[in-house]
Amino acid sequence: MKKSVFFGTLVAAGLTAGFASATTLEDVKARGVLNCGVNTGLVGFAAPDANGNWSGFDVALCKAVAAAVLGDPSKVKYVPTTGQTRFTALTSGEVDMLARNSTWTFSRDTDLKMDFAGVNYYDGQGFMVRKDSGITSAKELDGASVCIQTGTTTEMNLADYFKSNNMTYQPIAVDSNAEGEQQYLAGACDAYTTDASGLAATRAAYADPENHIILPEIISKEPLGPAVRHGDSQWGDIVRWTLFALIAAEEYGVTSANIDELAKGTENPEINRLLGVEGDLGPMTGLEKDWAVKAIKAGGNYGEIFAATIGESTPIGLARGLNAQWTQGGLMYAPPFR
Repeated sequence: MKKSVFFGTLVAAGLTAGFASATTLEDVKARGVLNCGVNTGLVGFAAPDANGNWSGFDVALCKAVAAAVLGDPSKVKYVPTTGQTRFTALTSGEVDMLARNSTWTFSRDTDLKMDFAGVNYYDGQGFMVRKDSGITSAKELDGASVCIQTGTTTEMNLADYFKSNNMTYQPIAVDSNAEGEQQYLAGACDAYTTDASGLAATRAAYADPENHIILPEIISKEPLGPAVRHGDSQWGDIVRWTLFALIAAEEYGVTSANIDELAKGTENPEINRLLGVEGDLGPMTGLEKDWAVKAIKAGGNYGEIFAATIGESTPIGLARGLNAQWTQGGLMYAPPFR
């Protein structure tokens, strides 16, 4: 009897060890597709076209990770998630990573058992109102109705801002940006609040963007970035250093146009290590030596991605601001590749 119990215990332990040994990297490689959690539809950041082809600032990071891991930026399954469903989708294993304009906070990093892999956009919460309302400052919103997405940091920020300014408001809860846009345009709320970048993206999609203004006040810090599950540091490293590779490429002048030539070797050791010409950085995380080359070629470096999706020449029209390189007065920088 004791032998049977002992044998059963060994079998159970072996099975448990077998399940535990499966990593996200192994799962993605076996599946041949990266499952990436994205917004349900936010122009400039993540949105499908009429043919179901996704594009945007966050989508570009999904493609870069797929290229680094699978060698093909098209090997991505985009999983639309709302403010309420995104973290469950990640922790349950439905998605391998989130690239969904999500704010890095203490409670999300600890209590929700997620690891943020860095910041890909420094943002802040703002307000949008109709131009004909005559409102020019958030301090004039006392007693206003405000559309706000549930399950987001904007709920607490909004409450804190109004309380600290001795003002009142009526929250109009919405589940997604699409619903918030619909309610706001229908006149269900006097103002719409979310990240300032999201407001710019939403306004750009309106038929009459000139009739809506984003108020000057920024009421919070919103460092947005990709997230992975706790407990798989290898996968976290892959997503983190893929983002850093895009940022570093811009700093070092590595672009989609010159990367093939630079990948033959340069006089800059940092560029050589980044592109796999020197050292073995890729194999340290279970990837090929040229993983970063593939990631950068997927959509360009960080600056190229920013300019093509949400930059000043796009309908979104966002300036780099805090998201400029550290050498240009911004906060974007990557640790050394060594």
